[in-house]
Amino acid sequence: MKKPKLIALDSGDESKEKAHEFYRDVEADILARTLWGEARGEGSAGMQAVACVILNRVAEAEKRGRYWWGNNIIQVCQKPYQFSCWNRSDPNYKKLQSVGESDLYFATALRMARRAITGTLGDPTQGATHYHAADITPYWARGEKPSAVIGQHIFYRIV
Repeated sequence: MKKPKLIALDSGDESKEKAHEFYRDVEADILARTLWGEARGEGSAGMQAVACVILNRVAEAEKRGRYWWGNNIIQVCQKPYQFSCWNRSDPNYKKLQSVGESDLYFATALRMARRAITGTLGDPTQGATHYHAADITPYWARGEKPSAVIGQHIFYRIV
């Protein structure tokens, strides 16, 4: 059997555009899965708010040069223990891996993710970088003033 031959891709504009398009598709998919996993029960308004938290974290990282929770949408979404749907112990994790566009909520999340990536999503959270379900109070929320309450989630700007 002959060894496969590696061939360099053309570094022209078309290849760069295809690579950029592929990255944007992956980015939209991961963002949509995060929105679906975190807020599908909150409808479009809840998914929009979670998308804004992610975008606000990315913006904060860009402003600082980088930040511990990640520097781009993919890193922020998949930072361990930041969005519970990505935790392997979370009941949503396996569902998150297999959901597709035939699921109405995921199709909505994907449309929301694409809008977020293109910058056409308004921010109802007032710049929030954190949120939690209304029925819990994590240690980091104690003494913090909420920036918004949307559905069953409470949002905060903490940087």
